[in-house]
Amino acid sequence: MNNAVESAALAEALVRDFLRALAERDVERAGALLAPGANIVFPGGAVRKSIDDIVAGSALKYQHVDKRIERVDVLADPTQAGGTIVYCYGTLFGRWLDGTAFEGIRFIDRFAIVNGLITDQQVWNDTAYTRPAV
Repeated sequence: MNNAVESAALAEALVRDFLRALAERDVERAGALLAPGANIVFPGGAVRKSIDDIVAGSALKYQHVDKRIERVDVLADPTQAGGTIVYCYGTLFGRWLDGTAFEGIRFIDRFAIVNGLITDQQVWNDTAYTRPAV
């Protein structure tokens, strides 16, 4: 395996582990994958600076949420020497706060990775179009 392929595989594994840790609410494991000062931006421009912030924000919308990953694209970051960009595409599933199940909500997450840690995550999804009125 060449270095570029190995690096891409490691970056994809890191992103998958991070998303799995979030779904399992394993705050310690997910937090260990974030660089200090990581920037995480959710739909509507909601900025989160820690795993606890992510979990707290999610608790305002969902009883449970998880992701079915359909595709992952990995590329070198042209703005950061040695950095990697990972795009993760798929659908969300889970339960809204009222207990109603949902699935099939599109998402894309973009991750920037430097030195084996996530420095930035941009989250886009269609929950605003599918979430029940509160």
